[in-house]
Amino acid sequence: MMNITPEQIERDQLYKEMGLTTEEYEMAKRVLNRLPNYTETGIFSVMWSEHCSYKTSKPLLKKFPTKAPHVLQGPGEGAGVIDIGNNKAVVFKLESHNSPSAVEPFEGAATGVGGIVRDVFSMGAKPIALMNSLRFGNLNTERSRHLLTEVARGIAHYGNTLEVPTVGGEIQFDDCYEENPLVNAMCIGLLEHEDMQKGIASGVGNVVIYAGRDTGKDGIHGATFSSDVVEGDAKANTSAVAIGDPHIEKRLIDACLEVIHSDALIGMQDMGAAGLTSSASEMASAAGTGIEMNLDLVPQREKNMSAYELMLSESQERMLLVAEQGREEEIIAVFKKHDIEAAAIGRVIEEKQFRIKQHGEIQAEIPVDALAEDSPVYHLPTKEAAYFASYQQMESNVPQVADYAQMLKQLLQQPTIASKEWVYEQYDAKAQGNTIVAPGSDAAVVKIEGTDTSIAITTDCNARYIYLDPETGGKIAVAEAARNIVCSGAKPLALTDGLNYGNPTDPEVFWQMDKSIDGISEAAKVLETPVISGNVSMYNQSKGEAIFPTPIIGMVGVHETVAHITPNHFQAPGDVIYLIGETKPEFGGSELQNIIDGTYTGKAPEIDLQVEAKRLQQLLQAIQEGIVQSAHDIAEGGLAVALAESVFESNELGLEVYVDGDATVALFSESQSRIIVTVKEEKQEQFEKMVEAATAIGSVTSDGRYVVKARHSTIIEEDVQQLNDTWRKAIPRALKLNK
Repeated sequence: MMNITPEQIERDQLYKEMGLTTEEYEMAKRVLNRLPNYTETGIFSVMWSEHCSYKTSKPLLKKFPTKAPHVLQGPGEGAGVIDIGNNKAVVFKLESHNSPSAVEPFEGAATGVGGIVRDVFSMGAKPIALMNSLRFGNLNTERSRHLLTEVARGIAHYGNTLEVPTVGGEIQFDDCYEENPLVNAMCIGLLEHEDMQKGIASGVGNVVIYAGRDTGKDGIHGATFSSDVVEGDAKANTSAVAIGDPHIEKRLIDACLEVIHSDALIGMQDMGAAGLTSSASEMASAAGTGIEMNLDLVPQREKNMSAYELMLSESQERMLLVAEQGREEEIIAVFKKHDIEAAAIGRVIEEKQFRIKQHGEIQAEIPVDALAEDSPVYHLPTKEAAYFASYQQMESNVPQVADYAQMLKQLLQQPTIASKEWVYEQYDAKAQGNTIVAPGSDAAVVKIEGTDTSIAITTDCNARYIYLDPETGGKIAVAEAARNIVCSGAKPLALTDGLNYGNPTDPEVFWQMDKSIDGISEAAKVLETPVISGNVSMYNQSKGEAIFPTPIIGMVGVHETVAHITPNHFQAPGDVIYLIGETKPEFGGSELQNIIDGTYTGKAPEIDLQVEAKRLQQLLQAIQEGIVQSAHDIAEGGLAVALAESVFESNELGLEVYVDGDATVALFSESQSRIIVTVKEEKQEQFEKMVEAATAIGSVTSDGRYVVKARHSTIIEEDVQQLNDTWRKAIPRALKLNK
């Protein structure tokens, strides 16, 4: 490999195989004022990949609101940080691991968890919770069943071994994800304000320390692999998937959380995508310095590894630290105490160069800012999707439903709506002992030790709406996340995003991304939930077509007191059931449309962000004043499904509600900004004064029956236990686990 000359790289255009365009290769030559060698070409290719540089998305990401008084750290570090009071801060980020999971679903999902956890503890935070957001093809194919099974197993394996609770998430299914699943992992950490760390390599002469697992040949070029189209089972790319070891990471967490208390520590960063290359160059660029490293000192799993392999490996469970000169042994000793390998491998230099040595020779020397701050940025062409105008002109036709009870049962069996219990039963949701609300609710809730507060966490995105109308769909994704946080009794504080799209060089795909980011930005401003971290994943395609634009929203909120925690299911017979919000004939992108037409067309549901903000504010106040018994947002499947989910926690409870107007609209429309709330009879008047858009539609009963009446006749009367069984068994049945 090292015998390949720079002239050969140029002549044979080997740089293209590494992921560089001819224009980028010419730019690299100008940066160096010479031909790059093989190692340097590889370094440019990974650092200028979409995965590391965000070269096509960076102009769009500038639209996001990122600041607020409670934001301690916004985008640009390993994870974002928000103040939650009592000198405590929550650290969180969401990140994708799509391409690796398409090829090796178990390892891809497992290392996705490991990587996002490292992003959080690299900030000095103790990981306290994990979430995820997953997308698969429909479960009628062997591949989709295999991917779901193995991804769930990988997530559970890594998180459970770390003893970090996986407290929730969401899973949706559509044909467009058949060959390209989406695996987005989110980690939430907790720190004291003074313990917050940053990934900087400052102080000329200070020592660069490698800590963690030894470096092997796994994951080489993983960043460029994740910046290209992966189709089919792509077995040729298995070498680009790194293999994780959660037992090592568990010790690494403990070591890092101890080392942050040493004043000898200057900076710390996870070796994620592009491994040693990205962490070292980004830390130096952030500090305005350079770095010189001797690869002979890097712990190596295999003999005779080249500089190219060492710099581009994405071996897992590795951290890069900078320590005060002369005190590096103090830092190394902490890692060795935890049985973690650590070694001094370089130093901070004054020249802003990224200098790599091996066997006494310079193997690479590149201006450090060229790899980070000054990487290429593209302003790609955008073109409104061909289908959009015609969809906007479609009338809002109401689908024909002959049997409402039968349609409810059919909806409850749809994989996107059905219980995900089979998946989250594999997760240890109670690890660490602070989980108050586990998977299956609108938002998970985790107590903050030593305080009377807790945090609510959710992940949300309806990609069908975003496909139909990217800007409106982007607003809905943020609004639904905020709705879920408020339904749990918490105040929404900030969000992280996982932006999953197709090929950005397709102007229609780039338009989807541009417009959905406009929607997300507008909603984040109005709902006062700044974007503090995130990730971009491009080139997600299946069968030659782009996936639905799928920007996942991960959101965190805070309960001022644990007394405000609100269940999402009905509590007691006699409680009055209220519907907050207006129901319109809106079926574009709905689950009902999916069942009847097998496709998604027309307009997405409308949303007024000012109305959303007002309703959430009023509901949160009612919750904080102790008026609300339960709250559950209305999402996929409409009111009929939300009511069923509200009684599934206890088969002894039932409901009797009355619907006005067209029963199909009332029961199955997916109009936005709607919530089901229950209130004790004696608090009805107080509730109605506080929440303007609330209408009493029925009451909770004690007979275990699901009853809906319209125009003086009963249109649904079902046994709650039987509906519950239908809902719970749908995914195991689809996976052919029910004998």
